[in-house]
Amino acid sequence: MAAQNDLCDAIVIGAGTQGCFTAYHLAKHRKRGILLEQFFLPHSRGSSHGQSRIIRRAYPEDFYTQMMEECYQIWAQLEHEAGTQLHRQTGLLLLGMKENSELKTIQATLSRQGVEHQCLSAEELKQRFPNVRLARGEVGLLDKSGGVLYADRALRALQDAIRRLGGLVCDGEKVTDIKPGRPVTVRSASRTYRAKSLIITAGPWTNRLLRPLGMELPLQTLRINVCYWREKVPGSYGVSRAFPCFLGLGLSAAPHHIYGLPSGEYPGLMKVCYHHGNDADPEARDCPEACSDIQDIGILSRFVRDRLPDLEPQPAVVERCLYTNTPDEHFILDCHPKYDNIVIGAGFSGHGFKLSPVVGKILYELSMKLTPPYDLTPFRMSRFPNLGKAHL
Repeated sequence: MAAQNDLCDAIVIGAGTQGCFTAYHLAKHRKRGILLEQFFLPHSRGSSHGQSRIIRRAYPEDFYTQMMEECYQIWAQLEHEAGTQLHRQTGLLLLGMKENSELKTIQATLSRQGVEHQCLSAEELKQRFPNVRLARGEVGLLDKSGGVLYADRALRALQDAIRRLGGLVCDGEKVTDIKPGRPVTVRSASRTYRAKSLIITAGPWTNRLLRPLGMELPLQTLRINVCYWREKVPGSYGVSRAFPCFLGLGLSAAPHHIYGLPSGEYPGLMKVCYHHGNDADPEARDCPEACSDIQDIGILSRFVRDRLPDLEPQPAVVERCLYTNTPDEHFILDCHPKYDNIVIGAGFSGHGFKLSPVVGKILYELSMKLTPPYDLTPFRMSRFPNLGKAHL
């Protein structure tokens, strides 16, 4: 175990799921690692809190579907180590018009990657899911491997595993200064740490840490409304009724995806959310409700009223979550262009939780100067043409 004045192998800043899995892989490989978190754990200030997330192989891009193969294996390994259930297979139902290009692309990707799936006609959907109203011409695509990740439980299991393997988890340690070099020096309000490498997984606070290092990434922080809707008959959209997670693509009057998870987190409530939000300052914990918040909830209310008739059409519970988005909604997994022992994981754009086992492994490998087994071209920061000398 590394003490604060010892030289450790790596420091990880940010104890969301990406940072936790990075620290987990460091500890697994017997590296001396320290995980720093500015807030006291657990907290609800970032992107990794809450009880549930969707896990799926269904993606338009082959590279995510390929990464998910190993993610499922690592999630199962962590579940075994923790001795507690972290995942439940429910299937993921994608809904869209028959001619929807994204739906067609996802189906082609699943076929290419050999992922078990099923195309469902409107009649088959009505038979299997009678409490879902379909739009005319709508069809379904079922990713049978899809399901629910128990997010809070998974984070606790990760943090326990890091400690058990000899890593340090230091919460309430807000980083105040980073001095690049070999070693890199990281100061918090109370301590100073030194390491051979640094991994930054700080979510909405990433650019606050990067600006003094001479760069800024094109990241947008969004506040998302996480909405729960009361079932008129408890359990009607529950796992016990074999109701799946769902993702609506190209829905009318909804420019962004709408997704849902079977009821279970809160008794009698189903989570249905809009995959978009409004500009947010991560330091402003309790923002007043914006007009756009009300508009987003209005989109969801109309969807619930028209498509999920066994739910009450007004949300019973509204929570908040932060997304940190890149312009193309693909991640940034790369080294600082000037300091190659500073590794950056950022811009997880509201779909990073399920992929964090492999993201953390990639960030660990980059920090150790190992070559990850994945093509990182889609995740290089150089893909942003405006990230030129003005930013470095």
